[in-house]
Amino acid sequence: MPVDIELFKGVAGSFPSGVAVVTNRGADGVPRGLTSNAICPVSASPPLLLVCVDKRSQTLPSIRQARSFVVNFLAAGREELSDQFASKDPDKLAGVTWEPSRVAAGAPILVDDVVAVAECAVTREIDAGDHWIFIASIEAGAVYERVPLMYYRRAYAAWPEPSLAAVGAASPEAADWAFHCDFH
Repeated sequence: MPVDIELFKGVAGSFPSGVAVVTNRGADGVPRGLTSNAICPVSASPPLLLVCVDKRSQTLPSIRQARSFVVNFLAAGREELSDQFASKDPDKLAGVTWEPSRVAAGAPILVDDVVAVAECAVTREIDAGDHWIFIASIEAGAVYERVPLMYYRRAYAAWPEPSLAAVGAASPEAADWAFHCDFH
C-alpha cells in the first residue's frame, strides 16, 4: 500500500533541489509559466532534460500544443518570482523582464533572474499519476555567474558560494567527477 500524501511530501521535500520557472508560449501567443523543482538531466548525448508538470497546471495545455518550453533556473533572491509563478494568477509575467526564446516558440527567458536557461523541444510525453513527464531536447541555453535558489522542506535558501579551488574544479579529474555526479 502506498504511503499517504503527507509522508510522500515529507520524503520528497527532504531532497534539496534547485527552483525553476518553466515558461511557454502557446498558439494563442500568450506567455505562460509555472514553478517547478521536478526537473532532472537525463542524458548528455543527446542533451535531454526531464520536466514534470501537474495535470491541473494552466500552462500544461500550451506545453503539449507547442511542444516546447524554456526552463529558467532561478537565482538566489528570486523567491517572490517563484511564488508568483506558483500562483494561479492569470498574468504571471506582470512586472517581469523577459526576452522571447528564438528556439522555443517565443517562450519567456527570464534573463535577469536566472543562473541558467535551457530552451527545449519536447521529444516525449509520459502520463504518470497526477503529472505529465516531458522529456525534451535542449536546443539552446545559457549559464550566468549567479548563486542558485534552492528549495528544501518547503523553504527557500541560497546555495553557498562555492570555492572552486577548494574542490579542485580546475583539474580534469574534478571535471569528470562532476559530470558523472550530474548524469549518473
